[in-house]
Amino acid sequence: MKQYTIFIAVGVGIIGIMVAIFGLDVLKFSVATQEYDIFVDPIIDKQNLFVTGRVTIQNTGSQPLTNIHVNFGAGNTLDIKTLKSGQKILLSPPPDNPMEFVMISADHDIFVNKAYRELPKMVGMMGS
Repeated sequence: MKQYTIFIAVGVGIIGIMVAIFGLDVLKFSVATQEYDIFVDPIIDKQNLFVTGRVTIQNTGSQPLTNIHVNFGAGNTLDIKTLKSGQKILLSPPPDNPMEFVMISADHDIFVNKAYRELPKMVGMMGS
């Protein structure tokens, strides 16, 4: 009976450690650690009949970001006045845009240049 108690205690301890490690990892996404910081994720989705692009921009800092300039490439730009702390927006590049990269700049020396990442193609679920 004592062996089972020890195994249960060890198992609970290991689970507790895993929760602490993964919990801290998730916590860094929800708690701003810098005053001015930004997350940018440009995605291109190539389907059989169409191609769509979207850019996720999130203020991950503790202070508002101001004078945000989005450059989609090919001369396509967009200006956003302010993003509050934690605020997330989704943008779509213009339809004729080649969707190769996106450059984001803002006050307080914020600059991000990222290439679009392609979503994996979805394989048919019913015997394809």
